[in-house]
Amino acid sequence: MMLSFHFIKVYKGEVDKTASPQLIFIQEGVFIMKGIINYELNEGFKGFLLVQKVNKGTTRNGSPFLNVTLSDNTGSVTAMVWDADEEKELIFTNGNIVKVKGIISEYQGIKQINLQQYRLKTDEDDVAISSLLKSAPIEGKVLVEKIKEEIGNISNVNIKDITSKIFEEYEKDFEIYPASTSVHHDYVHGLAFHTYTMMNIGKSLCEIYPELNKDLLLAGIILHDVGKVIEYSDYISPEHTLEGKLVGHISIMSEKVGQVARKLNIHETEERLLLQHLVLAHLLHQIDMIDAGIDAFKKGSESVNEGEFTERVFGLDNRSFYIPKI
Repeated sequence: MMLSFHFIKVYKGEVDKTASPQLIFIQEGVFIMKGIINYELNEGFKGFLLVQKVNKGTTRNGSPFLNVTLSDNTGSVTAMVWDADEEKELIFTNGNIVKVKGIISEYQGIKQINLQQYRLKTDEDDVAISSLLKSAPIEGKVLVEKIKEEIGNISNVNIKDITSKIFEEYEKDFEIYPASTSVHHDYVHGLAFHTYTMMNIGKSLCEIYPELNKDLLLAGIILHDVGKVIEYSDYISPEHTLEGKLVGHISIMSEKVGQVARKLNIHETEERLLLQHLVLAHLLHQIDMIDAGIDAFKKGSESVNEGEFTERVFGLDNRSFYIPKI
């Protein structure tokens, strides 16, 4: 089985295991945290989880409840909060860190935790939100610097200026936001990592096909998803904003290209028109799908044993895939 662990902290010395059941013994006096994805059915859990999604409902007898998704950086579980009054709704709010105690169960193939006790994180609790969020394998700041370096290498001045101005405006959010809400690169720094990987694919294609316009291709790759920082509400538990629902990141970015070109007095140029066309027509679709598909496959297979099939992967035509033993 492919195990992943939750490296919130390495504990050394004497540890009360009964008070900290998430701790896994490694060697004499050294423990690490066990991620939620590694808990088995009927196993007890006690620790901190992030509230990622909350759906409200009402039972047949009219009693309110919450269907909550709780996660750490290894995966997620769902939980039902019954008789959901205002106090419970305040505890289980998107983005909150909650300390919970419960038993791992399963419903219709989905891992759940039957809650026994829970409370909000306090200032005395030594746990940071970053430790509960899955993130890209490369630091966001490193990814952003690599992308900015590539922008600096663009030889066409108009393309370079438009791309640089837009990237500079959204750089802070671009570094940390996910590339999607669920299908691919749906983690911290996911948008930057997706763009960086697409950029590398694009550079390789330009070596194979030197007739491609490298400046246009790379600028289009860098800009094509930047609008997602407007389309999504936040990076912790992202949902589509009103503008994201009604306009979408593609149209948002096309409009932004036009606005920046006007400010730079280069609106009446072919470069502005071609950049807008690249974004609107999504001509980078094949490169986009290669990287998105690979990430969706990795996500779907990360907890699957060799010699077994994955569950159906939504981002890959809802197919399941065999994980070879070799």
